[in-house]
Amino acid sequence: MPQIKPITDLRNTNEISELCHAKKEPIFITKNGYGDLVIMSIETFDSMMEDRELDAAIAEAETEYTSGGHFTDAREALAGLKRKHFG
Repeated sequence: MPQIKPITDLRNTNEISELCHAKKEPIFITKNGYGDLVIMSIETFDSMMEDRELDAAIAEAETEYTSGGHFTDAREALAGLKRKHFG
């Protein structure tokens, strides 16, 4: 469940930092009852960026596949390599 904290809680930076590292997810900061900021640990940010890059690579591959790119089934490719190299 997402953590939601009022902006006044940012005064206690050690507590917020510990919470970011313990939860390994973004913390939403509100101001006057409305969403204002999102904070997270560097590790969480890096993980999210890696996931984003992987998602983009998958989307690119799917686009290439649906636009007529040629792909071979892995079993067929391995069988072909075995025949070529081992007879």
